[in-house]
Amino acid sequence: MTTATRKGRIEDRRLITGQGRYADDMAEPGALVAVFLRATLASARLVSLDTSAAKEMPGVAAVFTAAELEADGIGPVQAPIKLKGPDGTDWNATPRHLLVTDRVRHIGEPLAMVIAGTRAQAMDAAEAIEAELEELGAVTSVDEASDEGAPLVHDDRPGNLGAEWERGDWAAVRAALEAAPHRVHASVPVTRVTAVAMEPRTALARPEGERLALYASHQNPVAMRAALAHFLKMEPESVRCVAGDVGGAFGMKSGPLREEMLVFWAARRLDQAVRWRADRGEDFLSDEAGRGMEIEVELGLDTDGMILAQGVTMKLNIGAYATGRSLSPIINFGGVAGVYRTPLIAGRVEAWLTHLVPVAAYRGAGRPEATYAIEMALDQAAREIGMDRIELRRKNLIPAAAMPWKSPFMFDYDSGDFAQVLDTGLARADHAGYAARKAASEARGRVRGFGLALCIETAGGLWGQPGRDFADVSINADGTVTLGGGGFSAGQGLETLLSDLAAEGLELPVDRVSYHQGDTARMERGGGMGGSGATIKVGSAVRDAVAKVLAQAKELASDRLEADAADIEYAAGRFRVAGTDVEVELTEIARTAAERGKPLLGRGEFHTDGPTFPNGCHVCEVEIDPETGHVKIDRYTGVEDIGRVMQPQMAEGQVQGGVAQALGQIFLEEMRYTPRDGQLLTGSFMDYAMPRAADLPWLMTDFANVPTEKNPLGVKGVGEAGSVGGLAAGMSAVLDALAQAGVETFDMPATPGRVWEALQAAQG
Repeated sequence: MTTATRKGRIEDRRLITGQGRYADDMAEPGALVAVFLRATLASARLVSLDTSAAKEMPGVAAVFTAAELEADGIGPVQAPIKLKGPDGTDWNATPRHLLVTDRVRHIGEPLAMVIAGTRAQAMDAAEAIEAELEELGAVTSVDEASDEGAPLVHDDRPGNLGAEWERGDWAAVRAALEAAPHRVHASVPVTRVTAVAMEPRTALARPEGERLALYASHQNPVAMRAALAHFLKMEPESVRCVAGDVGGAFGMKSGPLREEMLVFWAARRLDQAVRWRADRGEDFLSDEAGRGMEIEVELGLDTDGMILAQGVTMKLNIGAYATGRSLSPIINFGGVAGVYRTPLIAGRVEAWLTHLVPVAAYRGAGRPEATYAIEMALDQAAREIGMDRIELRRKNLIPAAAMPWKSPFMFDYDSGDFAQVLDTGLARADHAGYAARKAASEARGRVRGFGLALCIETAGGLWGQPGRDFADVSINADGTVTLGGGGFSAGQGLETLLSDLAAEGLELPVDRVSYHQGDTARMERGGGMGGSGATIKVGSAVRDAVAKVLAQAKELASDRLEADAADIEYAAGRFRVAGTDVEVELTEIARTAAERGKPLLGRGEFHTDGPTFPNGCHVCEVEIDPETGHVKIDRYTGVEDIGRVMQPQMAEGQVQGGVAQALGQIFLEEMRYTPRDGQLLTGSFMDYAMPRAADLPWLMTDFANVPTEKNPLGVKGVGEAGSVGGLAAGMSAVLDALAQAGVETFDMPATPGRVWEALQAAQG
């Protein structure tokens, strides 16, 4: 079975029969349970924290505050920032203590940590802690934060500006915009959402001989191990991090997460196992959020609709702390150029501090927002200058003959045929039949909207930061194969994909391959999950590992067969002297290597020289009921160029999953807070709506691929593709329908109440 013909995944049988192994499944008799006392105010001074009564409660082993952390010499923990602003300012991260020291900066911040024999005992003790908070002024939006005299989130960040970045020749862009025959301005706000992974964050820390281990629902155990060792001043070899099966991560379960680090520290301090599992309410309060920004786009076009210049300003609401996890949109800002040959582009990012939970990467990490910005601006340009949206895009596309494309802004594209992707997308969506479907909708009293988005993103490596990952392939004495990947799967199917690659390279049945991931005791190197890069980097590293292990085996086979290594051929698990029937099985060679104390092990790695650029065409059709404001997503098509398609079934699933998350944000999801005091209004599934199967149409996916030469597999990445195109295509359809009804401006989410109100206002 090859990667192109497989149906189903190796891991599915285990996962759907209840055999998955998640962090909370770890049996640890006698483990203590952690519970956190959290702030009930978004902005406050911590006056006092009396834990004396809590410490005397039944079953309580310890109550920790910032004082104990300070006594252990543990200071602030955050992902670093190294960013130079347009005026030369060096922007750094704002300090974030694991437990509040003096200032509360968002609702739900942990004030104290209670450790007890049971969860009930820990919760009772947490309620016995007397916390005196002096409420201070709060800011929850960019407008509030940037007001003159607004309450400061951090005293050393005047004006609440957390960081700023700029690129491009703004003077030239402004001059071109002023001289352009058509000048279009689009305001494109993007709502704040949360990841709501199926599996809440979970951690178990326990002593294991000379090491201390952390078992967590985390997407990058190698990075977590490094963070624990660094911030807790431990030797890396004394730390083990393990992530088994993970029920969703999306970028949120990465980096030096606060509660997980506290659980690990508590286990070290008590020399006893400690575990914690967030409930869903804690997730809404403490999980780092996604998106949340305001984007302003200006386009200058000539009389024929050719784009002359583009200026984009992105204002991020990063929440209470500026960290390296807050600023991922900067790395992916180049996506605002889209697939168009715009000669002049300038961009600016402002990161504003507010009294909300911080943001972090969330499926796409700035890629969907960048595509959303340019595609919404093009839709508006088409309406203002009276040109067909498809024609406007088509005439501005970068032609395939221009590849590789040297960008005037950030991203240099190595390959792609954007016209082919557009044509395939329109054909698969049956654009030719849209007029008839629109007429049928009108006959039923409905308004049908057509949405289109051409998207492009980086994958497999960050802009300006070449990607790297690893894989180990060992041939065991019994002829089985052990495969370790440096990447990480939280549902993508890497166990299947990488096992198939190893089996193909070794020409062995895949059932002889055993895959492992996420345990730093077995695999100390690896990039974890993120950036749609696992197939690109780890898949290529598997190829390298297979080549290395076969080279080792070939040398041993040449000794056994008494022939020069150059005359040895390998096929289907056997080494043979060319032109003869003299052969030896790979299993025999592996047994010999093991007996000599040097087992066959190929340690593969792969380095990218830059990211790849998956791109696509997404088409969405919606139908609005003017009487109720209900929006039905009637049809959806996503065509992607992801290079070589290794596993069609899994690739389709990745695109469909990303689209579902994007449509969920457009039509249902939004984190809402009360203005100026930051109380969370959407703290449960009673208030925060998630898309259900009935809310979504059949998501039709297809591929129109141009392989890349950036890696030996020719793949471009797919994990975030659906979210990148889906956000823009879905909202494009909504705005098209509303424009027919006279609605000139409308922002997500397109909930029935908001749509109905917009329609009523348009009708006077």
